Amino acid sequence: MELALNHNVLVLNRLWQAVNVCSARRAFCLLYSGQAQVVESDAAGYQTFNFDQWHDRSTSSDHPEDEMVRTIRFKIRIPRIIVLLMFDRLPKKEVKLTRQNIFERDNYTCQYCGKKGDRKDLNIDHVLPRDKGGKTTWENVVCSCIPCNTRKGNRLPHEIGMKLARKPKKPKVRPFLQFQVQHTHHPSWRHFVDVGFWNVELSD
Repeated sequence: MELALNHNVLVLNRLWQAVNVCSARRAFCLLYSGQAQVVESDAAGYQTFNFDQWHDRSTSSDHPEDEMVRTIRFKIRIPRIIVLLMFDRLPKKEVKLTRQNIFERDNYTCQYCGKKGDRKDLNIDHVLPRDKGGKTTWENVVCSCIPCNTRKGNRLPHEIGMKLARKPKKPKVRPFLQFQVQHTHHPSWRHFVDVGFWNVELSD
């Protein structure tokens, strides 16, 4: 059940705009408290269901076990999309400068040699080294592999014949949400997740 509760659920605001991705656990909390409803499509279009209606709908038809969550008293299907009943805004425009977001911005790719890797194989490099006045900003930090990071040391890239793949800058959208949408979205999200929605700056 723990794994099922970590499934991704798309969150729409009251205007049916995609604003976030949350866990199934969080989605069930919002449903049970009456702050959201499940969105599901059928031949007639899109329908919404509150917690009790969704529970009844879950028990009235057969679904794969990996789509169900069981409690002591009943079982209920994991929703794929929920709509918030009161929230009609888009999140504030802020992108946090974190190691995770830098990796996502740079697509887990070393900005010096172009090699892609896992987090354990990557590091954060200051283009202008800190001991030469370089700041920890979006415009001065890049993802680099450990060999390139070691080779560059506290020098400027051009001093040892290294060149950046692209000039680092602050992302216009939250990279982590872009990654989730691109790689882990459910087919039912397709109608809501498009360029228009995801070109908006998002935050936590």
